Amino acid sequence: MVDVSAKQETVREAIARATVRMTPATRRAVRRGNAPKGDVLGMARAAGILAAKLTPDLIPLCHPLRITGVDVTFAAAAGRGVLTIEARVRTVDKTGVEM
Repeated sequence: MVDVSAKQETVREAIARATVRMTPATRRAVRRGNAPKGDVLGMARAAGILAAKLTPDLIPLCHPLRITGVDVTFAAAAGRGVLTIEARVRTVDKTGVEM
C-alpha cells in the first residue's frame, strides 16, 4: 500500500460513465419501474452507492476513504434504447476516489 501520510487533504472527485443499450421493451420496463424484479434503476443506484462505500474491501491495497458524497444518475436517450449511467464520488482526503 502506498504511504500517503505526508500528503495534504484536498477535495477530490471522480466521475465514471457507462452506456447501456437495450431493446425498446426492456427500456419501457426499466422506465416504468415494473420489470419482473422491480425498480431496476433504484436497485442500480443503491448498488452503486454500496460499491463505492465498499471499494477498500473489493480492491486489494485500496486505502479506506472518507467518502463525503456519492451520486448515481441515469439519462435515457429518447427512442433509442440507450441509457447513460453516471457515478460521481467525492471526498476530502489524502488520496483519491478514482478506484
